[in-house]
Amino acid sequence: MIEGRHQQRYEGGCRLVAGCIPFRYRAYDTNGDIESEKLVEVLMINTPSGPGLLFPKGGWENDETVEEAAAREAIEEAGVRGEIMDFIGDYHFKSKTHQDECCPEGLCKAAMFALLVKEELESWPEQSTRTRSWLTIPEAVENCRHKWMEEALEQFSVWIADNTGKDSADQD
Repeated sequence: MIEGRHQQRYEGGCRLVAGCIPFRYRAYDTNGDIESEKLVEVLMINTPSGPGLLFPKGGWENDETVEEAAAREAIEEAGVRGEIMDFIGDYHFKSKTHQDECCPEGLCKAAMFALLVKEELESWPEQSTRTRSWLTIPEAVENCRHKWMEEALEQFSVWIADNTGKDSADQD
């Protein structure tokens, strides 16, 4: 599917991609106290092109900010809406399926964000080819299809640890 490719951004021979790590806090019971701790879960999706799970991501178009592109991909691929919380990092990878005249080598640079999920949609654009799974961070690491996404997940883990202590109680 090469639809809309001419609308996408390229920089230094790389296709620019935007994505996110959708997450939520789930209270869990330890010693009968439901609010004692909150478990962070991340949302991953399958791909029709092979095994393993992914985070939503896709081309960043000329008429949107990188944050808007990441939020759009979360809706299109995973059927979730939320709040972009923070930039996690830039990750370089080579796409086997997205080589074109602007980027013959298939080189991509993905800007990844933490997205706090506020709503799970009942229907979304890619629901016929994607299923979504909520996983703990260790489960996500185990099921991650791409090494670069695993690295983004590691950075997300650092970010969440830095931010959970301060405001996890406010973000239900």
